[in-house]
Amino acid sequence: MQWRSLDELADKPEFKQWLHREFPQGASEMNNDWSRRSFLTLMGASMALAGLAGCRRPEQKIVPYVKPPEEVVPGNPEYFATSMPFGTSAYGLIVESHEGRPTKIEGNPAHPSTLGASNAWIQASILGLYDPDRSKRVMREGQESRWDDFVTFWREHSAKYQSNRGEGLAVLSQSFSSPTLARLRREFLERYPNARWVAYDPVGGENIHEGMMLATGYAYQPTYDLSRAEVILSLDSDFLLTEIESIANSRKFVDGRRLKSEQDAMNRLYVLETAFTSTGASADHRLAVSYRQVGLFAVALARALAANGLTDLKVEGEIPLHGEVRQWVEPVAEDLLRAGSKGVVVAGYGQPPEVHALAYAINFALTSVGDCMYLSRPAASTAGGPGRLKDLVSDIDGGKVSTLIMLGGNPIYNAPSDSGFVEAFDKVENKVHLSGYNDNTSRRATWHIPRAHYLESWGDAFSYSGTRGVIQPLIAPLFDGVSDAELLNLIATGENKSGYDIVRDTRDTSGTGDPEVNWRSALHEGVYGQPFHIPANNIIKVNLARETADVIVSNYRVEDKGSLDVAFRLSPSVYDGRFANIGWLQELPHPMTKLTWDNAALISPKTAEQQDVKNGDMVKMSYKGRELEMPVWILPGMADNTVVLELGYGQENLGGVADGVGFNTYTLRTSDAMYYGTGLTMTKTGKTYPLASTQDHGSMEGRPHVREATLEEYRREPDFAPHAVHHPPLVSMWEDHKYDKGYQWGMAIDLTSCVGCNACTIACQSENNIPIVGKDQVLNGREMHWIRVDRYFTGDIEQPSAVHQPVACQHCEMAPCEQVCPVAATMHDDEGLNTMVYNRCIGTRYCSNNCPYKVRRFNFFNFTKDTPEVTKMVNNPDVTVRSRGVMEKCTYCVQRINRVRIKAKLEDREILDGEVVPACQQACPTQAIVFGNVIDPESRVSKVKQRNRNYDLLAELNVRPRTSYLAKVRNPNPKMPGND
Repeated sequence: MQWRSLDELADKPEFKQWLHREFPQGASEMNNDWSRRSFLTLMGASMALAGLAGCRRPEQKIVPYVKPPEEVVPGNPEYFATSMPFGTSAYGLIVESHEGRPTKIEGNPAHPSTLGASNAWIQASILGLYDPDRSKRVMREGQESRWDDFVTFWREHSAKYQSNRGEGLAVLSQSFSSPTLARLRREFLERYPNARWVAYDPVGGENIHEGMMLATGYAYQPTYDLSRAEVILSLDSDFLLTEIESIANSRKFVDGRRLKSEQDAMNRLYVLETAFTSTGASADHRLAVSYRQVGLFAVALARALAANGLTDLKVEGEIPLHGEVRQWVEPVAEDLLRAGSKGVVVAGYGQPPEVHALAYAINFALTSVGDCMYLSRPAASTAGGPGRLKDLVSDIDGGKVSTLIMLGGNPIYNAPSDSGFVEAFDKVENKVHLSGYNDNTSRRATWHIPRAHYLESWGDAFSYSGTRGVIQPLIAPLFDGVSDAELLNLIATGENKSGYDIVRDTRDTSGTGDPEVNWRSALHEGVYGQPFHIPANNIIKVNLARETADVIVSNYRVEDKGSLDVAFRLSPSVYDGRFANIGWLQELPHPMTKLTWDNAALISPKTAEQQDVKNGDMVKMSYKGRELEMPVWILPGMADNTVVLELGYGQENLGGVADGVGFNTYTLRTSDAMYYGTGLTMTKTGKTYPLASTQDHGSMEGRPHVREATLEEYRREPDFAPHAVHHPPLVSMWEDHKYDKGYQWGMAIDLTSCVGCNACTIACQSENNIPIVGKDQVLNGREMHWIRVDRYFTGDIEQPSAVHQPVACQHCEMAPCEQVCPVAATMHDDEGLNTMVYNRCIGTRYCSNNCPYKVRRFNFFNFTKDTPEVTKMVNNPDVTVRSRGVMEKCTYCVQRINRVRIKAKLEDREILDGEVVPACQQACPTQAIVFGNVIDPESRVSKVKQRNRNYDLLAELNVRPRTSYLAKVRNPNPKMPGND
């Protein structure tokens, strides 16, 4: 049985009431408590506006595009390569621009970190460029100033630091991987050798780097080629979603699972994790365990491998593993030994350095280092953790810092609560903060400098693999922003140079050949140079396994009775808070909880029963003398006696959508518990809090939706007959549509490949000008996403498995929506698209009522009427911006079809297979979505639909959808517990 929520599983009355209404409670009414006067006022205004619009046209003066630049063809988009810096890595991108206005972001196929795909953060970053709440002015002591004033100030102020070699000067930066910033950092420290440089990120790769230092003596960067792996073990690593290289990891992981027939081989994924993640949902075997048990399992695994011949992994002593975790050790060890160099262990960013070092020791012993795992040594990489931040605070308290330069970040908001940074901050005489927002830190700084968005900056960055990418601006700074390189260059050299010249100074000192030719090539391709992997021969310390195992076991503490563990995690929506002011991401349903516009204290059903709480109950959490009140959310598959808190919410002073949204979990975080702690207590307050979750929206009333089987079952019965719906022969009431033009567009989605990352949802929102509606409207069931990614659980509520299914308009051949529209607003075109004629729609919503998939969205309000002018620049000019009162839904990106059709017509040819790529397909990191002409037998989509895993959703209704699904297949180990 598949279920979305605990209410559905229990078949509670609340769920039934939600399900059986024609529309969800609140979604079918304007407002339940409106007075007659309010109603008549609204309608009177509406009628008056309608009359005005009918009798006269608005007159406005416009300026014609008389002399356009020769290289610009109005109406035709241009594409530019750039990179998005992201901590110690970078994503290579291709950005679409309309007359100098970037509107859409895609992955760069030539870049190893994106491979032509993207994720939700990349897609949504375009909205961050046009955020009207971004900082617009240089501020000094809270008063408006100018960049030139700061340049003058620094040149005068820096004289004393030149004379004392930088004594009293400090820089606090975020993590970066930019060769230019690395060069400027060296120049800064050469000019000011007594100065301090500290890097800090609230969530970074410090544990990974420290672990590699323990293992090899150098902070190598591990990367993985999971396409070569046969057996993968994840130690609390969400490598398919929240780890930095998630796009490349997802693509290569799924490459090892693609099934063209039942004879194909398939990799196997084991996951031990504390929270339920997208990686756990994709696992063949998943076990919810406490944070501390993850490291102990790695120790026990090393011992089991040593007993079977990998003697370098020998460990000694008692290992306090829990029973269910212990049962995993032998079968997982046996599977890894069988795979040999094709077996790989991946540790999560939050695991301690010793676990990362032990994972490397296991990979080295399996000889997978150099096969499935690689080590890179980027020429520029700076990562920071809480230890060095505390050292900086100590220097401030000691009067050793008189000027502090902060390159990004918001440490007043996200520094560990025990670091003392907040208290020490005001002791610094001159505080300079470069930030995209006038946030908590900027408001207390002496100087606030607006930070330029990466789409309006010059720069460069290395990816994890060592590939170097160029960052070039797509638009001039909208708000007089300054880049990191421009500010740091001024600080380091005293020169006020342009970002272009600064980056060229770095680029021209490297490489061979003509510098100008190399530079133009880099701008065109977006990347230059080749990834460099360190040879794996003997890169490991002696006795590594034993020493790290001893530390892991010695750090284990018996659980305190009456207290809970706490785990801090990145948010799949707002990351560590840097994307909090992007409304698209706030409204994006969490891939597992389906919450929007909030974070919550995530607990297991068993823990909820022990604490006597239910969803939305407010609790007071106390940890090391700190307290926080927030609501709880019960998530099946969570580790018991553990509270998982996602970071990045509860911000203030951004001036936008993020203010007051969610709860600031950084207030409970301490320097020695950055990712995990024990001793938290929870007390029920008696209050409740409304949480907007979409997990029961669009329910199909228990009808079959996801078909799944094991690889063994698939090989035994390739047609999935046991999982199919049996029905009598279906006869249509109408004649089939004729397709004389030679095109019938359709789509296929492989559920084995889908990891539930939500990239398709945000890509669709960006491409099709879909508005956000806000938390109140989501609570009423009125979210506007054209693609929803359903999440279903199966199995026991304590240790369930999960599957994701993207659902959009199915473009039915016999579409039930078309038959009931009284004004023919929804209709079939001659290429099979189920289209919407917005001018005709009168808002009866009969089509939505008649849609069995519940994929149509009614625009209840004019969500775009108050959109700031700068935000309107993000809109795709090829797609209508809808007002209120019309039905919206997926169009298979008809604008992209038309663009290719025009091109093909001009070239007097047919549209080629694969030439039309809808936004969801282009963004998908796993290539789970295939689109094309289904009546072309040679098209890829036709061949995919011929596979024996292909099925139609609700086929028994005979609506004949042209979006079909390939059933999900897992590859469990028959020797694992429960698979006897």
